[in-house]
Amino acid sequence: GLCSLPAGKLYQHAPTEASQATLASVSPVFAVMKFDKEGNTTYFEKKKTELYQELGLQARDLRFQHVMSIATRNNRIIMRMEFLKAVITPEFLLILDYRNLSLEHWLLNELASQLAGEGQLVTYSLPFEFRAIEAILQYWISKLQGRLNTLQPQILETLEALVDPKLLSVDRSKLHILLQNGKSLSELETDVKVFKETILEILDEEEVIEELCLSKWTDPQVFEESTSGIDHAEEMELLLENYYRQAEDLLNEARELRVLIDDSESIIFINLDSHRNVMMRLNLQLTMGTFSVSLFGLIGVAFGMNLESSLEEDPRIFWLVTGIMFLGSGLIWRRLLSFLGRHLDPPLPPHVPAVLKKSQPAAGRVEIKTSLKGETFGLSRSTLTN
Repeated sequence: GLCSLPAGKLYQHAPTEASQATLASVSPVFAVMKFDKEGNTTYFEKKKTELYQELGLQARDLRFQHVMSIATRNNRIIMRMEFLKAVITPEFLLILDYRNLSLEHWLLNELASQLAGEGQLVTYSLPFEFRAIEAILQYWISKLQGRLNTLQPQILETLEALVDPKLLSVDRSKLHILLQNGKSLSELETDVKVFKETILEILDEEEVIEELCLSKWTDPQVFEESTSGIDHAEEMELLLENYYRQAEDLLNEARELRVLIDDSESIIFINLDSHRNVMMRLNLQLTMGTFSVSLFGLIGVAFGMNLESSLEEDPRIFWLVTGIMFLGSGLIWRRLLSFLGRHLDPPLPPHVPAVLKKSQPAAGRVEIKTSLKGETFGLSRSTLTN
């Protein structure tokens, strides 16, 4: 009997009850926090398969593969802001996998009152999905702003300690702190850019903005109000543009801080180069002094040889030779220092005569300009010759 069945029939009966039970037991479970229009909060755990079936979604809709995304599916808004996962309907808001310390504090203390219309949200008079979207966007932009407010004083304090021109060397611990803060600032800039691009993608699509207005399509009364005077699509666009501008301002502040870090690094390198040049110049001066003393020290070496002459019998020869040695060494050192100064110090700017009065004739001004050109040309030629 079994062999005579078609292959398709045999394939349909292949999964057993034991295998189905095994798949059901390993299916992921979401810890869900539910908020309704009145601000009531409930907690429960539900398997992923049961949850997307109740919401009328597909399994791929709750995978949350992207770091940050806002999408609509079957009159549901699916939002993810990194670790914040939310599903918005016209009647309630679901927060999935909420077990996070900072997230729980916001959920318990602020979100419920904001959704009930007791907070400072601008969209309190609009349908529920407006309040939910604004609450989530406001939470995320405030979190990004808080990260910047934490980094900014640390970076400014570290830069102030590093840019001090009195320091001959750079504190390695300060550089390590600056490196860590710079890395955190780069991560913040990336997160703000992703947030801004996510909102910009929605603003570029009018159909998506229309789909975000859930109550406009489900409640006939809301639809009549929107057609009579309140355009919910325009309200949603204004809401998204508001947070887009906030993200742009936040990104500009982060960029200004990045430019400040780059400028401070240039100042640090300039200070270090200046101190290095001073040390090199001092080393060069000492080398020239040693050369001068060694050059005239040859006279003392000549008189120190074990050779007899008539000069060593005169007591004045010792002081004469010693004086010549010191005087010659000093003169040579001074000449070398003047040579060094002429080639290292910046040249003085050319002398510019005072501006002549306007009452002078034009010919006189032409003659003065010609003479100035001649003097400048002669000065440049003399400078090149020197």
